[in-house]
Amino acid sequence: MTSQAETTAEGLGSAHTIPRRSVYVYEAPLRLWHWVNAACIVVLAVTGYLIASPPPSVMGQASDHFIMGDIRFVHFAAAYIFGIGFLGRIYWAIVGNEHARQIFYVPFWSRSYWGGVAHEIGWYLFLKKKPRVYVGHNPLAHLAMFFLYTVMAVFMIMTGGAMYAEGTGLGSWQDRVFGWFGALFGNPQNLHTWHHMGMWVIVIFVIIHVYVAIREDIMSRQSMVSTMISGERMFKDGGQ
Repeated sequence: MTSQAETTAEGLGSAHTIPRRSVYVYEAPLRLWHWVNAACIVVLAVTGYLIASPPPSVMGQASDHFIMGDIRFVHFAAAYIFGIGFLGRIYWAIVGNEHARQIFYVPFWSRSYWGGVAHEIGWYLFLKKKPRVYVGHNPLAHLAMFFLYTVMAVFMIMTGGAMYAEGTGLGSWQDRVFGWFGALFGNPQNLHTWHHMGMWVIVIFVIIHVYVAIREDIMSRQSMVSTMISGERMFKDGGQ
């Protein structure tokens, strides 16, 4: 769906017409998943940090406070939502539009794609004067989303599921689905360490992702943050 609009800026006795064009990019289920997923990552990061570095003990019976139990419950609940949401995201990549599939593959074979990656690196390093126009993710964002979100999300689900299987025990469905993956790490401590390191990779990615989205909203030729709210990508110069 495409709409056309024009805005007029007046200054110093003359009028200048600036064309603006919007394209419907992100469908409603994808946008809902994005914000629920973002909330899950925040909750998982905070509770995961507290699980690895517990807060000081409080006076009295543990059963009266159950602080770590509550923290672990919130972590596990958010993990289930995160995992189920990821399965739903895979489903929407199949039934949604072409932009819904973008984070699940990288066109390694395309020379023009890698040229776009190089251009975007130059743009982010302030070596290029003008960014290119993209309807979906730009090539560098596409690459980052695939490796630092999609691949890492699978890794965190698998390692988290393997740790959860330690509690549910042998023969549980968690053990049957994830137990083999945990065995690849040799011992539970290695599994916990890798899961913890994966959390920091995603946290760093989120920080960069938020910075770049706000930066591009200000400096690029198309909208960013508002696009994930309305679904519409606005091209500030008409996309020319």
